[in-house]
Amino acid sequence: MNELVTRIADKVGIAPDVAEKSLGMMLGFLQREADDGPVAKMIESIPGATDLVARFNGEGASKGLLGGLMSAIGGGGIMGLGQQLMAEGLGMGEITALARETIAVAREYAGDEVVDNVVGSVPGLSQFV
Repeated sequence: MNELVTRIADKVGIAPDVAEKSLGMMLGFLQREADDGPVAKMIESIPGATDLVARFNGEGASKGLLGGLMSAIGGGGIMGLGQQLMAEGLGMGEITALARETIAVAREYAGDEVVDNVVGSVPGLSQFV
């Protein structure tokens, strides 16, 4: 997993600990929002991804009162993830780069068909990748 986190940190231009948490948050978001079959296959294919999802899944938008409020006012989904990542100190350019690199890694491990199914099942995601 360290190799993957280092790769993403270098490509996006962020610290490795931020890359690790952000990747876990992004994969957790995909696990919650994408079609179950393809996203499960994708996450299982990426070395260490299951651990990252377990460690960072659900931080922020889907938990607690703030999460409920965000969902009620339309702040969930891709916009909610963006807010979570901004709270970690990422800017829009870094978030876009993180999304693109995460999808590139997923394509390497899970294949285009699986990843295309995941991306296609999450409203708004295709504009970022």
